Amino acid sequence: MDFQIRDAISANMTNNTADDIRNVVEDAIKRGEEHLLPGLGVFFEKLWNHAGEQEKTKMAGELAQVFAAS
Repeated sequence: MDFQIRDAISANMTNNTADDIRNVVEDAIKRGEEHLLPGLGVFFEKLWNHAGEQEKTKMAGELAQVFAAS
């Protein structure tokens, strides 16, 4: 992923409220357009890098469950 994408998304999301961020995520998922996936990846990367080990373990377990059910 290009660092310019990370920087642009970070700049666009700075100081947004939780509702703003939720709306962005839900809109990107609703549209289902593949060009939006890198942006969601940046969201996940930020979340992952900010999480502690316990949170990472929980997220990884939840993702494993979701993908097992697919």
